Amino acid sequence: MFNDRKVAQMAAFFVQCEDGRIALLKLMKLLYLAERESLKRYGMPMTGDRMVSMDYGPVLSNTLNLANGAAIASVEGGWDSWISPRQGYDILLARKVCDEDFDELSKADREILEHVWEEFGGFDEWKISEFTHTFPEWKDPQGTSLPIAYKDVFLALGYEEDQACELSREIEKDKDINRILQSL
Repeated sequence: MFNDRKVAQMAAFFVQCEDGRIALLKLMKLLYLAERESLKRYGMPMTGDRMVSMDYGPVLSNTLNLANGAAIASVEGGWDSWISPRQGYDILLARKVCDEDFDELSKADREILEHVWEEFGGFDEWKISEFTHTFPEWKDPQGTSLPIAYKDVFLALGYEEDQACELSREIEKDKDINRILQSL
């Protein structure tokens, strides 16, 4: 299930690493890379967001909508509490943050974010975008967006077919259970 608060804190982590201002495109790629790394390490997503292929590479769909100020309403303590409205192509922190503020992020989450930053933080938005075009799960959407299936990511990460199918089923089952619980 998509977790607005968690993804907001993940975004704030990366914005803070970039001294409080980051290009939207770079942020979206870093967040996708973190989600992908979580799938690789633990077989589970960090955010529960929907992954899609877009012209500049793969992104987390709801997260991009939040960053663009589109239709999704941020929950209390979510995106709008951490991230300012877009300024052109840049994302800024809404407030000063410290490590203790990141209460939605587990130690494992922090390790993933730190790993992604160490590996890709030095890339500019165009280099990181170009890099994500090399992922087998990304398909050129030719001006639109295409869903990325968990199974395709697992296969791209080197999981065996049966493992990829089972992990994908488990994630979808968890999402279904969360949807039912939310409707109660």
